[in-house]
Amino acid sequence: MKKVVVIGGGSGLATLLRGLRDYPIDITAIVTMTDDGASSGRLRKDFNLLPPGDIRKCIAALSENETALTDLFEYRFKTGLGLAGHSLGNLLISAMKDMTGNFELAIEEISALLNIKGQVLPATFDDVNLMAEFDNGKLITGESKITKYGYLHKIKEISLTNKVKTNPRVIAAIDSSDVIFIGPGSLYTSIIPNFLQSQMSKSLAEAKALKVYICNVSTERGETDNYSAGDHLKTLEKYSVDFDSVLLNSSNFPDGSGDGFVSPVRPDCSGNNRYRLLYADLVDETNSLYHDSVKLGAEAWRIIGKSKQLNRK
Repeated sequence: MKKVVVIGGGSGLATLLRGLRDYPIDITAIVTMTDDGASSGRLRKDFNLLPPGDIRKCIAALSENETALTDLFEYRFKTGLGLAGHSLGNLLISAMKDMTGNFELAIEEISALLNIKGQVLPATFDDVNLMAEFDNGKLITGESKITKYGYLHKIKEISLTNKVKTNPRVIAAIDSSDVIFIGPGSLYTSIIPNFLQSQMSKSLAEAKALKVYICNVSTERGETDNYSAGDHLKTLEKYSVDFDSVLLNSSNFPDGSGDGFVSPVRPDCSGNNRYRLLYADLVDETNSLYHDSVKLGAEAWRIIGKSKQLNRK
């Protein structure tokens, strides 16, 4: 059985996991740990807890039987003093951490309760935030604040607020993998933060696996406004993210979709001959700003099946 590692964060990583879940593979999800918004941000502040939100999404996506229990896990309170905005799953992870005294064990226990396929690993257990320098010289700390400030200014540089140690199980998973998928997800706040950890970046570069970057379907306001696929690749190169193939969406949708500020990521990679470019229709027909989990899973499975032929190592 092929060992498949997926790296990222946010809803993009969960979409890929949901698409891959039912295929006969050994899945490990590696999740960025810099989220500081909404429920995760409040729990970080109130309970000195690592952000559970992206972990929760991945656990739900890998649940082998998405039943009422999974729906309950993903439920977000709409009202209630102190409860409004919180996801029940985030609260359960927080409670399990208190009961076990250990965030890693809490994830394992919750994963067992929801009978997930594979494993979900935090990229690090260290408390860390993102910091961005913008084109006007302004420094902004905090993932949620960075994206919001990016509505008016362009990100120039992204970094971590402190040096962190990569989760050793993450390094082991990367080292033993057959295929590694990077993304999809927010370029600056879900993908790159993982590789600002020198240990993870080094492990990825040394891995013998086939490494595939999955480019987003649409641009993202505050991060990648007007970015082409080539712009995404240049940004990843700037931060020394190592991969050999790129999966791009081949279908299209109108500019100004969604909130009126995003557009399709143009598959223009002119002048860049470093990567094998793979194309497929990956758009969710009900929401063209995102990948369709079934289409994405099927294409990822096809790539896994051809990984020996595609791998240049």
